[in-house]
Amino acid sequence: MGRWWWREIHIVLLLLLAATLLSVFIGHFTEICLFIAICLLLRQTWHVNELEHWLRAGAVGDNLTAKGIWEDIYFHLYKIKKTEKKRKKKLRKMIDQFRRSTNALPDAAVVLGKHAEIEWINKAARDVLGLKKSDKGQRIPNLIRSPQFSQYLKENDYTQKISIASPVNENIILQITIVPYGAGLRLLIAQDITHLKNMERMRKDFVANVSHELRTPLTVLKGYLETLQEMGDGMAAYARSFQQMSEQTERMQLLIDDLLLLTRLETREKHSECVNVPQLLSQICREGDAIENSARRIELTFGCDKNLMGDPQELRSAFTNLVINALKYSPEESVVRVHWQLLADGGACIEVEDRGEGIAANHIPRITERFYRVEGNRSRKIKGTGLGLAIVKHVLVRHDAKLEIQSELGKGSCFRCLFPRKRVC
Repeated sequence: MGRWWWREIHIVLLLLLAATLLSVFIGHFTEICLFIAICLLLRQTWHVNELEHWLRAGAVGDNLTAKGIWEDIYFHLYKIKKTEKKRKKKLRKMIDQFRRSTNALPDAAVVLGKHAEIEWINKAARDVLGLKKSDKGQRIPNLIRSPQFSQYLKENDYTQKISIASPVNENIILQITIVPYGAGLRLLIAQDITHLKNMERMRKDFVANVSHELRTPLTVLKGYLETLQEMGDGMAAYARSFQQMSEQTERMQLLIDDLLLLTRLETREKHSECVNVPQLLSQICREGDAIENSARRIELTFGCDKNLMGDPQELRSAFTNLVINALKYSPEESVVRVHWQLLADGGACIEVEDRGEGIAANHIPRITERFYRVEGNRSRKIKGTGLGLAIVKHVLVRHDAKLEIQSELGKGSCFRCLFPRKRVC
């Protein structure tokens, strides 16, 4: 205990001694002790009242006149108050620095509360999102009226980013990123990607235009080559050259067709209907067997009879590419297994499994890139454009699905198309 505690105890003991001596002369020891206790209680009550007034006034004032133990109490409270004041000043300075730095950012930044209410915005958010300082406390879906943005907030899954038009200018495209932090707080970042979108559109238009322009001369060239090949003995010396030219022309034709399909996937509006998947897979497998001149290479099984909401032509293109790839990249006598099943979470899955040479683990992350091909130690050159899996990936993205690839060198590969529950019909 501190020295002031001992002082208080000594005062009480001295008062008791005085009461004892006084009672020797006048008696009434109990009444004297009671009177002393009441006086001490009134004194402490007065000090408590003074402390309450001081705290209610915000603990303002440094000149405290209390004595004894109350002087110690006031001193310690004052030290705590001073420490808190320094801490608040430091915190305020850090917040001011944060706000100045975020105000300098070219990207819009908005701090959202637990119920998507606006806690704070920077200058860029006022410019590109049309938000104002007076909007603090308002729910952001009420101010940014975009169905896609509202759904993004509602799903509470921020692993992906979305792109929306700016509420201020429809010609500005914003990429929205939300980062959760703290106790229910979220940081929304809106980045202007108009320039990137314009460049992407220019690239798509260029590919589409060039592909369309190449189609006509290729068709003419292919027609003349067929005519020369049919001329018989007069052109026998050039038969091999014509054959190679014809193969390369056909390869270029396939490449152009795939490029045009990718362009359509990137630019065409989504169309959905209930697609009969068992029927579609049966037809694709029959066509695959016809290509391979065998009725036993593809083993098709069904774990369910469910269908999918989607575009039948796009789904046909994706599934066909997977089946044809499995046939091309596996031995001619091996079996390709195609399985359609329902998942535990209510979604659905198509598996295409082969017994080919497999894919090395370092190639799998890039296997769906355009023109990316894995050249292994093959005894035969496999024809292809390098766009098949890129088409598969684009189709699955348009159908809210994802592609999983499992492969082991020397044992084969398994491609799984995982569709969410909302796509099952």
